[in-house]
Amino acid sequence: MPKPKNKASKPGKVEASASPPQAPPSWPAFKPPLPVIDLAPEPHPLTSKVVLIPSFFPRSLCRDYVAFLKTLPLQTTPGRPKRGEAVRVNDRFQVDSQDFATRLWEQTGLKEALLQGDVEEKWGGEPVGLSPNIRIYRYSKGQFFDCHYDDSNNLTLPLDPPMPVKTTWTLLLYLTSTAEGCIGGETVFYPRDRRSQREEIAVPLDTGMLLLHKHGDDCLLVISLLPLSLPHTGHGSQNFDHQLTITFSFSMKGEKSLQARNGSSGLIFV
Repeated sequence: MPKPKNKASKPGKVEASASPPQAPPSWPAFKPPLPVIDLAPEPHPLTSKVVLIPSFFPRSLCRDYVAFLKTLPLQTTPGRPKRGEAVRVNDRFQVDSQDFATRLWEQTGLKEALLQGDVEEKWGGEPVGLSPNIRIYRYSKGQFFDCHYDDSNNLTLPLDPPMPVKTTWTLLLYLTSTAEGCIGGETVFYPRDRRSQREEIAVPLDTGMLLLHKHGDDCLLVISLLPLSLPHTGHGSQNFDHQLTITFSFSMKGEKSLQARNGSSGLIFV
């Protein structure tokens, strides 16, 4: 069922970007080897549509990635979005990187963590891999991502044989938090398709935490609040780490439900 339009908040959609393709960067190695602890997905106590995995990246690796991401050509989003798109003011970098997606899936413990227990009940199918679409979001003081729904995407995983899939979950990896001096910037969800302070489900930043939330038809209304303050290096007026997030996706089998609804043979988390 399509999400209802809310006249008060006028949430937009976040769809696959049509940006021109560019070469993937040389992503840093995972040092120390991952995982550093046993990964245990934790459903949020207020909704099963949000799941948290603490310490997915150790703080030392987050620092390495923060330093690396500063070298990438992040671009500030335009102040006026296209019709129907969500209002956002942040810096972003997007690239298709199958190699990095494979590393995140196979070399971090994520695959094993998501395959534990009743995968049908937890995820709606069997996880099989990650989408190659990687997005980096950086928020400076005063930047934000207004009310929106994350849309689903159709793609084909390069398996043997290739597998058509549809994305159904968003994964956010937080590289900075209050531990680095970032105040504010929480991701907030609204279960009733309206922005209400009494109903909001706020997830504070936690360095190295992986946040998973459903998207597409089952997406909650979501907003990334603006950071209230950020640390400084002492070098002029440049912010130190900003608020940095890596966004990616993973895939699942769900043949019966997918064939009935989508006509495809798998699905994905984005």
